[in-house]
Amino acid sequence: MAPDDLARPAPPAGPVPTAPAVRLADPVGDVVTGEAVVLGLRAASFASRLLGAVIDALLHLLVLGALLYTSQALLSSTDEAATAAIVLAETVLCLIGIPTAVETATRGRSVGKLVAGVRAVRDDGGPVRFRHSLVRALTGFFELYALAGSSAIICALLSARGKRVGDLLAGTYVVRERSAARHVPLPPMPPELAGWARSADIGRLPDGTALAARQFLARSTSLHAGSRRALGASLADALLTRVSPPPPTGTDPERFLTAVLVERRDRELERLQRRARRTAELERSIGRR
Repeated sequence: MAPDDLARPAPPAGPVPTAPAVRLADPVGDVVTGEAVVLGLRAASFASRLLGAVIDALLHLLVLGALLYTSQALLSSTDEAATAAIVLAETVLCLIGIPTAVETATRGRSVGKLVAGVRAVRDDGGPVRFRHSLVRALTGFFELYALAGSSAIICALLSARGKRVGDLLAGTYVVRERSAARHVPLPPMPPELAGWARSADIGRLPDGTALAARQFLARSTSLHAGSRRALGASLADALLTRVSPPPPTGTDPERFLTAVLVERRDRELERLQRRARRTAELERSIGRR
């Protein structure tokens, strides 16, 4: 089925008004309707990111200093090679291990980010995972500590969304938490598309388009009718190439978007639940040994 098989609203009688301009772009936050409605999460300001980074760095260095002082007092008679190994291990723990663990456990937050009111998210707006946090921490060790933050500041100033090098490599960026907290849930699954969605092969959706569709559905009722029709059809066409088989002929673009995003969310939730069950079973089996 071609994209044109999706239902399109019939043109109104009489003179056809000029359709509002609709622009689709990536990265997230650059999807704009003709009414200048930005469909995306607001990237955090440079000042708030800097504040959060400074607070986190001070805390990490404070913990590192305490560990080094304690280990020096307890292991004063240790030879130089062992001392160097301990210092290296404690440095990696405090500057890479702890930031990775905290950001993974809190889904992109840290003490500094909580104070600054920001949070790290994936480019598609979803919560960061272990691999994202690890890449950010590994890169941050060099750009924030080894280079005193110079490369991170330059990269953030040149990036439209304030990304540092770690964000570019991990596929993440930092959003304003207080703005992002105004979450609007997805509409329910359209009943007529539930069976099709369960059996459909939903490939990896483009990050920017998936988030744009999510934000579009949240704000569709507040958009001008012309912008709503044009943007809904454009987003549906963009997702249609990633879904197989296509939806039934005559499916409304907005209901198609809803079905795809709801099914994607449900599959992700099921995957996370399976992982949690496997982790619990593994912990129980280890505990029985």
